[in-house]
Amino acid sequence: MNNLQNLSAPIGRLFLSMIFIFSGFGKISGYAATQGYMDSMGVPGMLLPLVIALELLGGIAILIGFKARLFAVLIAGFSILSAFMFHQFWLDESQMNPFMKNIAMAGGFLMIFAHGPGAYSIDNSHTRKTSV
Repeated sequence: MNNLQNLSAPIGRLFLSMIFIFSGFGKISGYAATQGYMDSMGVPGMLLPLVIALELLGGIAILIGFKARLFAVLIAGFSILSAFMFHQFWLDESQMNPFMKNIAMAGGFLMIFAHGPGAYSIDNSHTRKTSV
């Protein structure tokens, strides 16, 4: 069971981080469109560089387990805020699944915040035993 738990931590971090890493790159390649969409939703488009930085740097940090608790709580907050700002299911019921996806991701990040990044992470590299 311990080996399965050790493998599930980096796989879980990979799965959680992928959407943010890909989304960050997508926002770079579609910068003007993303900025326009943010503006249309009442969010200042000038915040887009911060969003991209959080998605890319935070996603990579979660992936490798670097300062994972800090980035996990930041991304959890970001996920909750973006759920309420961009997926207003109370106005458009087709937004319920995207809203819940963001809330579910926030839950996963809060688990990292609560329990740490687990095995095979930079944050826990000092606890690994080396064989001689």
